[in-house]
Amino acid sequence: MKTYIPKKEEIAKKWYLVDAKGKILGRLATRIARILSGKDKPIYTPHLDTGDFVVVINAREIKVTGKKEEEKIYYRHSGYPGGLKKETLRRLRERKPEEIIRRAVKGMLPKNKLGRKMLKKLKIYPDANHPHQAQNPEPINL
Repeated sequence: MKTYIPKKEEIAKKWYLVDAKGKILGRLATRIARILSGKDKPIYTPHLDTGDFVVVINAREIKVTGKKEEEKIYYRHSGYPGGLKKETLRRLRERKPEEIIRRAVKGMLPKNKLGRKMLKKLKIYPDANHPHQAQNPEPINL
């Protein structure tokens, strides 16, 4: 019996639409990461990108539990001495709400070229409007 390994041309990519309104951040991010990596498909192969595209709408209305709104801090560095910037979840939600979901999903993907390729298939929008109507994304309830 031989192991079946799918070829790059044989992998069919689908588009899914996820509404983040009222969903808990971590639970939503784990399910999105599984779809992006293709782990929910029977042809999953760790060294190939077998995942699908995911369009997330209403990112501004995602929920977090506990006191994360004030206590969770996101860090970034400018590359210069003393260039460490801190930002709470509340400030990041006001400034760039789609970045909250992107960072949560990025932490759950592989830390290599394949993970970066998977993250490019994630499209996040702060409200209900998105430019991917032509791809006919299939609404999925996570």
